[in-house]
Amino acid sequence: MKAKPILLVVVTLLIGFVLGMLTSAQIRYKKLKPVRVYFSEERFRDGFYNTIKPDEQQKGTIDIILDKYAKINSELQNNFRIKLDASMKDFRKELDANLTKEQLARLKEMDQRRQEMVKRKREQRKDDTLNHHSGKRHNIDGSLPPDVARY
Repeated sequence: MKAKPILLVVVTLLIGFVLGMLTSAQIRYKKLKPVRVYFSEERFRDGFYNTIKPDEQQKGTIDIILDKYAKINSELQNNFRIKLDASMKDFRKELDANLTKEQLARLKEMDQRRQEMVKRKREQRKDDTLNHHSGKRHNIDGSLPPDVARY
């Protein structure tokens, strides 16, 4: 007798959980879509084309403008990543020179945990509803090469 109400509650919770996940994925997709427009040359162009819907007369001029700024934005993103990586390496060189062996060991552990977390997140994104990397080339470590527009 008590099994029926418990089963009903469990089934209701499971249905709510599944519906919540589906709703959350759709909300994230719709909210983040405008932001993603700027992160690759292709999305940059498509996002603006879909928004402004240029006529045939405007397309030639707008294509030139979009080509110019899509390339600039892509280069800025690539340069940012390169400069950030170089800055972090310099930071660690200076910092490591002033730390004890214990502190260096703790930092090494932190780096390993961070790398594992990044790897797990990368694996999770393969099945993510917002993942659009499927057709792009990746380096062995999973990162995008500099010549491929970042997402």
